[in-house]
Amino acid sequence: MDQQLHVFVTVAEMENFSRAAEELHMTQPAVSQYIQSFERTMGTKLLERSNKFVRLNKAGEIVYHHAKEILGLYTKMHYLIDDLTNKTSGPLSIGASYTFGEYVLPHVLAKMHKKYPLIIPTITIGNTREIANLVLGHQLDVGIVEGEFKDKHLVIEPFAEDPMYLVASPKHRFAQKNGEISLSELEEETWIVRENGSGTREATEKMFRLCEMIPKHTLEFGSTQLIKESVEAGIGISLLSYWAIRKECSMGALKIINVNQLPILRKFSVVLRSPFQTKALTVFLELLRENKQAP
Repeated sequence: MDQQLHVFVTVAEMENFSRAAEELHMTQPAVSQYIQSFERTMGTKLLERSNKFVRLNKAGEIVYHHAKEILGLYTKMHYLIDDLTNKTSGPLSIGASYTFGEYVLPHVLAKMHKKYPLIIPTITIGNTREIANLVLGHQLDVGIVEGEFKDKHLVIEPFAEDPMYLVASPKHRFAQKNGEISLSELEEETWIVRENGSGTREATEKMFRLCEMIPKHTLEFGSTQLIKESVEAGIGISLLSYWAIRKECSMGALKIINVNQLPILRKFSVVLRSPFQTKALTVFLELLRENKQAP
């Protein structure tokens, strides 16, 4: 059954029998036989076929969603058993929200590679909600998310603090001003924020509530790097993680603006679905906990 699921998922993702056969190192007739046998087992057609494409029908979408979870669990089971007798090695699928994934995770991976070169990580970057959903679906071994995330189906362990600061261009009027910045000045400024579902967006909205302010102008960007470049160019101001801005601040490209309510402290948290851990996952979590404090 696991081979049928693997063939079905590959065909669904490739949307073509020939490309799926090439990916699976099989002949096209063999792929077709697997699909026909699987559809007989399921008792219904799962794919809409034409000369130009192969697409999932409604039943196929349901089966595809669950097949991804089943294959993820099967792979995890295999490596857990393999771990019992072998040294720390094998694949490790890691998901991380943008701030941690782009600015902290590379340093953790470098240490892991030095100590455990046989571990093969694959990295998925997304916002907090996206990463949690992939862990829920058994498509990631572990996720690292930002903010006050909760889900009764997941094991969530805060492991590090992440201070959030207001930043502007060094040429911005806030950077040139001596003394406290008023609430009305903050409200009049253009704020550049992340998208809904992002931990950084959650922290920004928390700041707005603490300051009891509603900015008159906001721009929503889906990338922290794009926000930093836009702030540096003078388009607006933003609330960003220490980890994301430390290099630019040390180089003078960005300036931290002092506001009474800041920094806002949020948490980075590990997100797990299964109570069982491979050796690779165990050592990765240990390395995470060793790197929990910002310098």
